[in-house]
Amino acid sequence: MIGMEYYILIGAIMLVSWYVSHKLKSKFKQYSKVHLQNGMSGAEIARKMLEDNGIYDVKVISTPGQLTDHYHPQKKTVNLSESVYAQRNAAAAAVAAHECGHAVQHAQAYGWLKMRSTLVPVVSVASKYSQFVIMGGIILMMMVAGGVGQMVLLAGIIMFGMGTLFSFITLPVEYDASNRALAWLKAENIVTPQEYEGSKDALKWAARTYVVAAIGSLATLLYFIGIFLGRD
Repeated sequence: MIGMEYYILIGAIMLVSWYVSHKLKSKFKQYSKVHLQNGMSGAEIARKMLEDNGIYDVKVISTPGQLTDHYHPQKKTVNLSESVYAQRNAAAAAVAAHECGHAVQHAQAYGWLKMRSTLVPVVSVASKYSQFVIMGGIILMMMVAGGVGQMVLLAGIIMFGMGTLFSFITLPVEYDASNRALAWLKAENIVTPQEYEGSKDALKWAARTYVVAAIGSLATLLYFIGIFLGRD
């Protein structure tokens, strides 16, 4: 029951995702060459933003890899990739401040972040098995057990839907963290106007990766719902 439309859909999603990811890497490479006039490293910027927001129980640490930066709410650590942690440029400033934006959200009990954190345990399991359940349901529907297959497919769709919901809840969390980061960078004169524009552009493309993921997840979900409703 999986038609050519499914493979076209997946191919289109992968193509757009690759393009945005490529642009993101290109932008970060570009703005990594825009060195900060204040000479601050990503780690120093992160610590200052935390302190300026009255946050003293969050550690800023270095983590291996590229674009592996993230905030860990349970461990209360701002994890910056090695390049961001040590470098002193507009890209590093943007990423460091963005991850601290999540720490500020956590400290202020930002509603969307609380909602996302609540869903993490459920979504981590649902996302892992949803595709297998959906495919199992489709196979059963193609065989004699049509009724059972529909029930299994519905269960898979609900599981996949949880992941889709999570991806859309992530959007306001990410955009808000970027807005907090940019507002702080500008208000505290951490970056010059030129450096600010670089940081803003870098974060814009980073946010678009989440937008593409959310839209792709929704499109795939609607496709599976169409199969469930008998619209091949």
